[in-house]
Amino acid sequence: MKLKITERYEAVVLELKGNVMGGPEAIEFSETLKKLVAEEKKNIVLDLSDVKFMNSSGLGMMISGLTTVKKDGGQLKLACVTEKIQSLLMITKLITIFENYDSVDEAIKTFDK
Repeated sequence: MKLKITERYEAVVLELKGNVMGGPEAIEFSETLKKLVAEEKKNIVLDLSDVKFMNSSGLGMMISGLTTVKKDGGQLKLACVTEKIQSLLMITKLITIFENYDSVDEAIKTFDK
């Protein structure tokens, strides 16, 4: 998995690319979120448009990220979820805990100003 960070308007966009499978990548992801929250950057969008595969560890990584951000009063939203990942979220019923948007811009517009 590759992680690219960009700031847009009042939000930070984390682009995940490749296979999301936890492991050392989960540590990098977690540390990145903790750093952003510490910098008062609490509006975060995960762009999943380039995610090819995600296993249960990858899902756990996203749940942990959501918990980290929410605990400090932030919001984490998903954008551009591929069909494969969408069905995974539906099967695991995680679709009910993540806010999910068709585009990054759409997700950014929903943050409290």
